[in-house]
Amino acid sequence: MGPKTAIIVPCRLESTRFPRKLLHVIKGKPLLIWVAERIAREAPEFPLYFAVDDESLRAPLVSRGFQAILTSKDHPSGTDRIAEANRSVRAACVINVQGDEPLVTGGQIRDLARLISGKAAMATLCTPFTKAADFSNPNQVKVVFAPSIGRALFFTRLPVPYARASGGVVDDAWVCANPCFRHLGLYAYRSDLLERYATLPPSRLEQIEKLEQLRALENGYEIACSVTDDPTIGVDTPEDAVRFEELLG
Repeated sequence: MGPKTAIIVPCRLESTRFPRKLLHVIKGKPLLIWVAERIAREAPEFPLYFAVDDESLRAPLVSRGFQAILTSKDHPSGTDRIAEANRSVRAACVINVQGDEPLVTGGQIRDLARLISGKAAMATLCTPFTKAADFSNPNQVKVVFAPSIGRALFFTRLPVPYARASGGVVDDAWVCANPCFRHLGLYAYRSDLLERYATLPPSRLEQIEKLEQLRALENGYEIACSVTDDPTIGVDTPEDAVRFEELLG
């Protein structure tokens, strides 16, 4: 038997918007190492593994004492990659922290561990939008979230819910007055869902939106969701890397 709960970070060398971003050097260290050190510092109680698709990602991790598992290059999503890695780790529950989330917090990781201990086989986090420009940005994924039942209803790149009264035109005040939620690329899964997920073909909506979590929804799985107010930044573009470097001072 493996650990009750482990963190597995899926890492892919190539990235459409920011090629080889995990190896992008920020203040002398690759982004991936910033993330690894942050997770180890923020949540030391959980075993930490990296599921990588290339030796160039494995080498810097191993040289700094982190555990890295080399996985297939052919996985269509990070969840598929984690499923392969967990066949070695054998954790009952897995927390997925993205390799491009250098400001993930221990609170967020522990929230996911709490959510996955409930009845849902998958869990994730969201945070309120405060700016209309972010709400309209397709690179910032929206989650339609039902707080009363603690569940995600849908994920999309479109600005949803749609402000019909104003023809879809919104400002910062509207976004704050009508809670809209940005999805954070953090998940937790039970191991049985991971194995089932890996056998399912990419779903129709998943392929259209390029959002892997839609595969779970389309196959009838509930996704528990909770709100976090912890500050975060995902590095999706070179501009995001500059923002992170500026935050480091």
